[in-house]
Amino acid sequence: MKKLFLLIFITLLISCENDSAPRNPFLPDVNFRFELNLNLPLYNELNNIGNPIYVGNNGVGLRGAFVMKIGSDQFAAWEANCPNQTPNDCSTMTLNGQNAVCPCDDFEYELFFGQLLTPPEDGSRFFNLKPYRAVLTGNSVIISN
Repeated sequence: MKKLFLLIFITLLISCENDSAPRNPFLPDVNFRFELNLNLPLYNELNNIGNPIYVGNNGVGLRGAFVMKIGSDQFAAWEANCPNQTPNDCSTMTLNGQNAVCPCDDFEYELFFGQLLTPPEDGSRFFNLKPYRAVLTGNSVIISN
């Protein structure tokens, strides 16, 4: 029995994933939880796939969050601060259709997967949008980190 337990323990230990994605040095982690009630007119756009909204309430991320319905019951939420800029006067992104644009460097990011649309060709390091959790619970979307 001890050998079986040891074998299972070692198998689990070896199979654990190592998250090797580099941490974004520009954006510190902040803890928050915010509920978006889809019955309210303010969040009505989230009832349709591909209609992003900006949530700029105090305490939501660093500079707010972009939230978008990406499937029948799936939502994506992203930090609204430019991912390649420390928070500053020009680092709050703006919506451009289904994309977010950083006014500091004119980088544009798509809001389905959070990727930079035109990465620099000079080989410089860049970061995609910082994701937040977005979970549909009843008729509300809970975004959190």
